[in-house]
Amino acid sequence: MLNRKDLISLEDLKISEIQEILNTAIKFKEVFTRSVKKVPALRGKTVVNMFYEPSTRTRNSFELAAKRLSADVINISANMSSVVKGESLIDTGKTLEAMKVDFVVIRHSISGTPKLLAENINASVINAGDGFHEHPTQGLLDLFTIQTKLGDVKNKKVVIVGDIFHSRVAKSNIWALKKFGAEITVVGPSTLVPDSIKNLDIKIEYNLIRALKDADVVNILRIQLERQAKNLFPSIREYTKFYKVTKESLAKANPNVVIMHPGPMNRGIEISSEVADMSNSVINEQVTNGIAIRMAILYLLSLYRNKK
Repeated sequence: MLNRKDLISLEDLKISEIQEILNTAIKFKEVFTRSVKKVPALRGKTVVNMFYEPSTRTRNSFELAAKRLSADVINISANMSSVVKGESLIDTGKTLEAMKVDFVVIRHSISGTPKLLAENINASVINAGDGFHEHPTQGLLDLFTIQTKLGDVKNKKVVIVGDIFHSRVAKSNIWALKKFGAEITVVGPSTLVPDSIKNLDIKIEYNLIRALKDADVVNILRIQLERQAKNLFPSIREYTKFYKVTKESLAKANPNVVIMHPGPMNRGIEISSEVADMSNSVINEQVTNGIAIRMAILYLLSLYRNKK
């Protein structure tokens, strides 16, 4: 059993806990094949999606996961809540607790916010992305997708391309994949590969072609155009010239290399349309798997709550 109240970080999860989430997701994915894609596992429970940053994919995925488990769902965005009137995060959490909610899914621009909230309320808190720290459910769905396509992840060469510095997706992928024995390489401009990554015992490359040699998986990160004002690379045009993943740059990778992207894609910038639409691209499958993973997490946290 997932023996914890909250899901905050993959760094903290045991291999056995991660594997239980993956195994449970397989069962929930089978629900998608039914004519009625719904089970009563969370009937009578309430899930609050509290997003302090814009999100479409992750918020909708959590909402659909909760509804397929028969939970009631409330969506809160910062610009529509009492936060704009000066209410603190903890006060907001206490208010939700007074409403007897069971789960709070939170995305926030400040690292550590989900942990702070989890320490101050009894509801289960799920981290949907905090600052540059982690995005654990994305890391889990990516691991689940790789396992689905390749089986055992051990010794598979996984290349993560792009803005490693700002990417919470990269951090969660690294923690999950390392625990399962994958060989991880990150590649990007030197200004987008932080020094902290060097302490994680993974390979670092600055040349895309070298990094992709014999790759089994390439996970292409979104270039965060909103951060370009910080001049961490000279121009979008130069980034595209050296780091856009194209069919040509994949020439030395495994012929069946699995193409991944957490979305939304900037076609023509970090990934060519030809690569995005290849037969071995699993970008849309990642979206489907994300619902199954989030169903599994909500269900397993519910079991823990019921046990207490």
